[in-house]
Amino acid sequence: QVHLAESGGGLVQAGRSLRLSCVPSGSIFANDVMAWYRQAPGKQRELVATITGTGRANYTDSVTGRFTISRGNAGLTYLQMNALKPEDTAVYYCNLNRLYPRETYWGQGTQVTVSS
Repeated sequence: QVHLAESGGGLVQAGRSLRLSCVPSGSIFANDVMAWYRQAPGKQRELVATITGTGRANYTDSVTGRFTISRGNAGLTYLQMNALKPEDTAVYYCNLNRLYPRETYWGQGTQVTVSS
């Protein structure tokens, strides 16, 4: 069993930055994929960024060049968000995806609000 705790959300003006943190508890495997998702009001949850145990990162097009995902020991995962836009407003969720055994874990979410 893995518990994911997010922090770092808040209210910021457009153009500013925030850094989200995800602290896992429990056993984290090297080949677990960590990710950040977000869900805006009235919209489906969408994938923002992923990072593998070897540090390979991928981003959705809308955040490429502005957001950076990073990963430290024991699955500690960050999302550095720069040049924030009002359309980045959402609840951001940390996610762990494990292939063997097949398991997925979610954090409780942290609210990010960007004012124009």
